[in-house]
Amino acid sequence: MLTGDSFRPAIYLRNGHVQTILASSPFRAWSKNSMRDAAREVILTTRDKIRLLGHYSPQSSKKTAGTVILLHGWEGSADSSYILCTGNALYQRGYDIFRLNFRDHGDSHHLNQGIFYAVLLEEVFQAVRQVCKKAGAKPVFLVGFSLGGNFALRIARRMHRDPIENLWHAVAVSPVLAPGKSTLKIDQYPIIRIYFLKKWLRSLKKKQRLFPDAYDFAPVMPLKTIQAVTDFLLEKYSEFNSAEQYFREYSLLKDAVKDLAVDTTIIAARDDPIIPVEDFYQLELNERTSLSIHDFGGHNGFLMDFF
Repeated sequence: MLTGDSFRPAIYLRNGHVQTILASSPFRAWSKNSMRDAAREVILTTRDKIRLLGHYSPQSSKKTAGTVILLHGWEGSADSSYILCTGNALYQRGYDIFRLNFRDHGDSHHLNQGIFYAVLLEEVFQAVRQVCKKAGAKPVFLVGFSLGGNFALRIARRMHRDPIENLWHAVAVSPVLAPGKSTLKIDQYPIIRIYFLKKWLRSLKKKQRLFPDAYDFAPVMPLKTIQAVTDFLLEKYSEFNSAEQYFREYSLLKDAVKDLAVDTTIIAARDDPIIPVEDFYQLELNERTSLSIHDFGGHNGFLMDFF
């Protein structure tokens, strides 16, 4: 189901690049955040002994509206501004919040020797299942942004054969649908490319310091594009023959989400500089899926005002 455009931000925020930059701007998270104050670290261990770091913020009283699991975007973290602001807003409305870090995101590089790849669905699925199990009979809602939105959609699809009974609804905000296209889009815009490249190279340096016998990322450091770094890492440290093969493994185009097994909402913007909006119109959706495409919002933005 395709819903109409209802998001109308202030005039000075009707620019996709402005919305995208502000989404991750640290000044948005400076104010008091009761969700963050209530948080405690949790390490989830999957069946394959992969450890993922999360932050759990339960309500102070036993009464709760349910649990919301938040999944950040690539090179973001559980402490990204859009995660903190969304989590705090939902916490104020009575939900328990679980902010999950993907492998090698946040302060979790030391937990696993292997490096992060977006195809690592199984470990994220197992972590989400564990959080749902700990929620008991309470309803659980899964909300993902960008690459986290891609994970949320793949988890919703996976539930067709491996259900999670108390996961009631999945929400994907600005989800990555065609990773190859998005990589090229990032590389086209210098500010966005430099932002992601700087964070990625910093992450790789940290990984090498922790596991010096396993990794040598020195050849990566002079590279100037996300595509070039991707190509190098896949060739040296993965089983994929090419970036095209890798991207296909987690792309979600056309009929890829037609069999989602849980109520799902997809939110996108026409002015998103990273995700081509035409790919959303080509999605084949079932009756459990709602697609909302707005004129404005950028990538992970959807900010009505500065405050």
